[in-house]
Amino acid sequence: MTLRLATRSSPLALVQARRVQALLAAAGVEGAEVVTVESEGDQRQEVPIAELGTWGAFTNAIERAVLAGRAEIAVHSAKDLPAATDDGSLVLAAVPERADPRDVLVGGRLEDLTPGALVLTGSVRRRAQLAHRRPDLLFGELRGNIGRRLERAGPSVAVVVAAAALERMAIVPADAEVLDFSTMLPMVGQGALALRCREDDAEALAALAAIDDVALHRALDAERAFLATLGGGCRAPLGAYAEAAGACGPIRLQALLASGDGHVVLRRGATGDEPLALGSALATALLDEDGGRSLLGAALG
Repeated sequence: MTLRLATRSSPLALVQARRVQALLAAAGVEGAEVVTVESEGDQRQEVPIAELGTWGAFTNAIERAVLAGRAEIAVHSAKDLPAATDDGSLVLAAVPERADPRDVLVGGRLEDLTPGALVLTGSVRRRAQLAHRRPDLLFGELRGNIGRRLERAGPSVAVVVAAAALERMAIVPADAEVLDFSTMLPMVGQGALALRCREDDAEALAALAAIDDVALHRALDAERAFLATLGGGCRAPLGAYAEAAGACGPIRLQALLASGDGHVVLRRGATGDEPLALGSALATALLDEDGGRSLLGAALG
């Protein structure tokens, strides 16, 4: 049976799906095919990302294609995957690789932007962290594929994009600054590929096991456990990044929760061996010990 890879039809999504094809071929799984699916997020380009109404706007249609038998494997950007999914019959079977998880400011260095300069981003996480560092900046919405986003950068206008997108698309902007974690902690799963299939599909499970990076998978599990403990569909600005030392070594997790205006940014780090327990414990500490519940209440209110 030929394995079919369901993915969005954006240029970046297609590059990622073809990368999975190549990884499978290198592992001896030949002939995987790409099946494109239009997601809700792609259909509603005029709606700001924060107002799409639900996590899964870029993933649900892909998952439905697998559940309906139109494909065997769902190829996701891990940052788009909800912490909790509606159908338990699909499993996160492989995390094969992770590109640079950092964010990039295109159009000038953060410290060089003039007061009142406009920064375009559809992410409340990016906006809150930049506003925390530079409360004198103005912010506007940004949607579209990576090419369209970069076209918006210009005099007194900067845009924020994922370093992973630039890396995978082999784009090197002329005026760009990679933001380190002290300035901008990434979204859960940013830069990672997440591959899901039916839990009863032995062939797909075996193929994906051959390309799974166990250390990356553990790191992503810790990040996603942090997100799940916050509520899965949390709309407050949040970020997390984990690194795991191999298949069973310690995992280092950094995480944050912020107010929408960036006035309050709560950050914590922790280390542990069990990813789900680590992510959950760090989220609980931010909520109960650092005042995070008030931030969540403000985001919901």
